[in-house]
Amino acid sequence: MEAIILAGGLGTRLRSAVPSLPKPMAPIKGKPFLGYLFDYWLHQGIKHFILSVGYKCEVIRERFGTKYKDADVSYAIENEPLGTGGGLLLAIKQLRSKEPFLLLNGDTFFAVNLNNLFKYHKNCRADMTLSLVEIKNNKRYSGVLLDKQGLVCSIDSPTDSSKTSIANGGVYMIENDLFRKHLKRSLNKCSLEEELLPQLLIQKKRIAGFASNDSFVDIGIPHDYNLAANVLSQHV
Repeated sequence: MEAIILAGGLGTRLRSAVPSLPKPMAPIKGKPFLGYLFDYWLHQGIKHFILSVGYKCEVIRERFGTKYKDADVSYAIENEPLGTGGGLLLAIKQLRSKEPFLLLNGDTFFAVNLNNLFKYHKNCRADMTLSLVEIKNNKRYSGVLLDKQGLVCSIDSPTDSSKTSIANGGVYMIENDLFRKHLKRSLNKCSLEEELLPQLLIQKKRIAGFASNDSFVDIGIPHDYNLAANVLSQHV
């Protein structure tokens, strides 16, 4: 299976802790955070990583090159910031197979079991499956509401997500042809959660929610970045 990692963010909130590196390259016990993502998902069965990169992408390319252990590494380079949605659409063009692919946020680690996620995705006959994490007093993440079938019926913005503790954990299983129509258009900056996902819901696409109580950590702010080592050491 292939995985796209969204690794093009500027990491503005993390600058006080890691001032000169792209966010996924933030060191944790001497190892880039991205290396932990590679190791975990390589063990889960990923054979090809596609990195959607922009800010200081040369730092990532110099560190990882085109091969990481047994996995190939490719780069979809943004000449200008495209946001999470635009970065995803750019990276999709480098997929090699027609099978479903994994999408990962480059600044979060969520220890989802890939085999279980894939089986759930197929059983739901979903176009996309979101891995869901419970966040108490959720103020930072998009809240997700499910219907009785376990399908996503609404996704709230982080500022309006206090109504639910169920949040998008940043690990997605996506059918290869889901964004086919988008790829025929010129690429523009857009958000995955605030623009593409709501569009899919309007189009009545089947978006499933896969609840998981596995370990989750977000290195996007200094406080959580400082906690990451303990979580990652349990899995990688």
